[in-house]
Amino acid sequence: MQVMQILKDKGQTSVITVTPDTSLADVVATLSAKRIGAVVVLADGHNVAGIVSERDIVREVARRGAACLTLKASDVMTREIKCCGPMDSTDEVMERMTAGRFRHMPVRDKGEMIGVISIGDVVKARLAELHMEKEALTGMIMGN
Repeated sequence: MQVMQILKDKGQTSVITVTPDTSLADVVATLSAKRIGAVVVLADGHNVAGIVSERDIVREVARRGAACLTLKASDVMTREIKCCGPMDSTDEVMERMTAGRFRHMPVRDKGEMIGVISIGDVVKARLAELHMEKEALTGMIMGN
């Protein structure tokens, strides 16, 4: 399966983004309201500057306590982001996410960000693939 199929299955129509100046308190509110685990930080409305994930927020709360909520997204975001493309395979993306120990990956196509996938999205897609393979093999063995 390819990343584009994951995005299609999610029905994702837009990427939730914030600016570098967005307060961490507003980032937390967005994550909660949208029921997501990360937001992409766009420097100029188009170029990815970073990503703020739940893990980034937990790290800052552990370091600074509740005072960290006054920080800006740019103060806590992960700056070195790995992106994938819509034609990348789920296996390839899963390997990259596991090796890099990150849970969210922006999807870019022709320089434009078209979505964000999570490790949960990738695992769900892979499990669906395995189920279909199992059913096909069972059908072959049973003579269907």
